[in-house]
Amino acid sequence: MSLLNEEEKSYIFSKIRDVPDFPKPGIIFKDITTLLRDQDAFNFLIEHLYNYYKDRDIDFIAGIESRGFIFGAALANRLKKSFVPIRKKGKLPYTTISEKYALEYGFDEIEIHIDAFECDKESPNVLLIDDLIATGGTAKAAISLINKSGANCKDACFIIDLTFLKGTKMLDKNTEVYSVLEI
Repeated sequence: MSLLNEEEKSYIFSKIRDVPDFPKPGIIFKDITTLLRDQDAFNFLIEHLYNYYKDRDIDFIAGIESRGFIFGAALANRLKKSFVPIRKKGKLPYTTISEKYALEYGFDEIEIHIDAFECDKESPNVLLIDDLIATGGTAKAAISLINKSGANCKDACFIIDLTFLKGTKMLDKNTEVYSVLEI
């Protein structure tokens, strides 16, 4: 398991665009589409994540809708693991289990298929991945959903951690958290 040095972090960070006042005034949105369009930078990031997780006991990778799908599917392919999408309510076609979580004003809900982590291993280990963690509400709900399904959310990975919002502090203490970049 190797961590990026400061030069490598700067390289990845330089490929992420800041969009001021999106989605509302005062927010600086971290746009990863510029990272995705740079094939060298994206491949460098996926190779880093591959090296970080290749020796971990992981059976599945789960990605949170929608940008977690991009990183999760690419990493799952590289690690030769199955990918499980965690979707917003009503988007999956089969029987689901769900988890609600609080928003600033109201609630939202995420789901997975009831058989998402079905395999020949009892309580398979899952790596949860998403592009960014802010307040941690969605990630906390995703970890709870994974664990509720009978799997074990062993690890959570975020490309960007907005540390001033303290989202990782909300996560399950039994889940290891790795953030590639911290802002």
